Amino acid sequence: MDSKRTGRRKVLAVLVIIVLIASWVISFTGVGDKFGNLGKQLKYGLDINGGVYVLLEADTKETGTELTAIMNQTKSVLENRVNAMGISEAQVSIEGTNRIRVEMPGVEDAEAAIKQIGRTAQLQFYLPDNTLALTGEGISDSQIATDTENGGYKITIDFTNEGSNLFAEATEKAVAGVESTMTDEEGNPVSENAIVIALDDEVISAPTVSEKINSRSCEITRPGGFTETEASQLSALIRGGALPANLTEINSSVQTATIGANALQLSVKAGAIGLGLVLVLMVLAYGMLGLVADAALLLYVQLVLWIMAGIGSVLTLPGIAGIILSIGMAVDSNVIIFTRIREEIQKGKTIRVAVDTGYHAALSTVVDSQTTTLVAAFVLYIFGTTSVKGFALTLMIGTVMSVITAVFITQLFVNLLAESKKFGHNKYFGIKEDGTPRFNWKWNVKFIENRKKFYAISACVIIIGLGFSLVKGFNYGIDFTGGTMMQIELGQEVTIDEVKETIAEYDLDPTIVYATDNNSQIIIRTIKDLKSDERTAVVDTLQEKYGFDDSDVLASEEFGPTVGKDLRSNAIKSIIIAAICMLIYIRFRFKEWTYGLAAVAGLAHDVLVTLSIYAIFRITINNPFIAGILTVVGYSINDTIVVFDRIRENTKFYKRKQGAQLINDSINQTLSRTMMTSLTTLFSMVPLFIMASSELRAFLIPLMIGVFVGTYSSVFLCSPLFYELTKKNGISKYEENRQKAERARNRSSKKRREDEGIRL
Repeated sequence: MDSKRTGRRKVLAVLVIIVLIASWVISFTGVGDKFGNLGKQLKYGLDINGGVYVLLEADTKETGTELTAIMNQTKSVLENRVNAMGISEAQVSIEGTNRIRVEMPGVEDAEAAIKQIGRTAQLQFYLPDNTLALTGEGISDSQIATDTENGGYKITIDFTNEGSNLFAEATEKAVAGVESTMTDEEGNPVSENAIVIALDDEVISAPTVSEKINSRSCEITRPGGFTETEASQLSALIRGGALPANLTEINSSVQTATIGANALQLSVKAGAIGLGLVLVLMVLAYGMLGLVADAALLLYVQLVLWIMAGIGSVLTLPGIAGIILSIGMAVDSNVIIFTRIREEIQKGKTIRVAVDTGYHAALSTVVDSQTTTLVAAFVLYIFGTTSVKGFALTLMIGTVMSVITAVFITQLFVNLLAESKKFGHNKYFGIKEDGTPRFNWKWNVKFIENRKKFYAISACVIIIGLGFSLVKGFNYGIDFTGGTMMQIELGQEVTIDEVKETIAEYDLDPTIVYATDNNSQIIIRTIKDLKSDERTAVVDTLQEKYGFDDSDVLASEEFGPTVGKDLRSNAIKSIIIAAICMLIYIRFRFKEWTYGLAAVAGLAHDVLVTLSIYAIFRITINNPFIAGILTVVGYSINDTIVVFDRIRENTKFYKRKQGAQLINDSINQTLSRTMMTSLTTLFSMVPLFIMASSELRAFLIPLMIGVFVGTYSSVFLCSPLFYELTKKNGISKYEENRQKAERARNRSSKKRREDEGIRL
């Protein structure tokens, strides 16, 4: 039986290796001419690919469900419009209650694109000879209903008074028959008795008229009926042609890739180096087990990226943050498993038994830590907008894939190693002949006894940060404040650093990006509101350096913040809701509110410390800051749950340990794993930080701060806070419960001995 099971595992392992190799080959080369490599399959957001965005506001007095319906139908029309423009990766999202943001990566003709998406939906009803009979202004509503005669669904259209009269005239002519010169949505000639419905000059339906319709409403039916989806879509498009509110442009901009020219290619190289460092570190730390983890990690990366490509997800800078964080968590799952296997081997168990026991012991930790992260990511995706959603989606995909690869793929290969005569020995599992690990890190830090020192450190940082924020305020960047923008064609290829040096005397602290592929046209954005003469002085300095004409100054204007109040408040709301949901989940899994309260308190601490660091060091707060805060949320809670899970386990098995000693031992036992996870996460960032552009480097700073602060709180703060919440008169609540249980057992044992004495 064992040999058959081993044989099946070997076959499955070979298949996994084949899939792994094939996926990486296809990722680099693609398949034939029609199926490009992974880089071509992925879609990129404005911050990576550049493009155009516009923020529109609906001019309406409607509220509640009526406003929601208006915004949804507007969104539907705009989505169809940008898709018709061939911008498949465009993002249309509702912000707040009455605003819509449209992002169109890769668009070059900004003026035409903004004009196209900003105009009112054009719904027309034509006769077959292309004669306009009625516009969308004559439509008051459109809904779907069950078609009892044909089955399925039908579409109902309600007209205004004027619209009803015009439609009656049109149907009278259609019944008589009109020479057809038009084609329907499938390219077929329409019937001479049809009424052709077109949205933005694109035919969406061409129903045939059987009689003159002289009423305030009509129905569109067909043999067999429409499906619910078909009817709903057509009804929404017709309804969208009669929007009760005009759209006003609030803000729009042409945006080049904020990570800099050629930064995507450079980032891929740096990311590959970072991944390589993680792979090497795992082998050095865990030997043959490290190779297993590397195979699972390589498969994990492929799964995440191809899933993103498959579902059409748009990759943005916050999305990259989610991928980096999820790589660290994927490694973390393996580290947790390997650490438990080693612990079982050190207890004197055989390799096979140690693998089975270690996996069983680690499984609950992996599931709990990743589920809390998944809960946070899910809430952020549901309630977040734009960049928050991008981060949350990649984090959700990465979290699920990390559990799958760690629990199934890693387990498959580790079991094969354990069953192998050649590799089923301690040395291949990172254990020396004397039974000690290859890297024998023994910790005996008195975390609980020194907790007040850690409290003081955190309090000092937060108080100092609060003081800086009150006195000097935060250093808000362009994304939060808006400012002045100048777009100039310099007439020659230039470097960003050279341009910055040329205008350094004006102390603008500008953000400069390229606007063309040949690096000759630049966009200068500065947080300062430059007056006309100040802008002229900057232009004159550049003109003296590069010799361009006045006509080459393509734009010089003020612009608004890209990170509005709605986005900020939405991010804060999402984090608060995520914290509440995590608190409920932890209460459910750990059977105690104290674990959840300590974890959420640590989360609040991490956010405050991150804000304090930004205030103290005057780090510019731009859009990447949001990704940094989200990283704190995801990383901190994951790390904390691993420590808490060990405390919960030790509470069950080490009855005689006092609360402080038990918690100290639990933190020390997981400290090596905490350091390894932090190192691997940072290793994936360092090459990006060194090799990438200054813009991308500014994006990585909050991520690194998030990892550092999250690690600090999970080790030095959350567990001591848990101790504070559970102690009573100097005795841990769990110690008190244990003592009560022991006294109860003693009384029961004494009574049993007395009963036995009576019987004797």
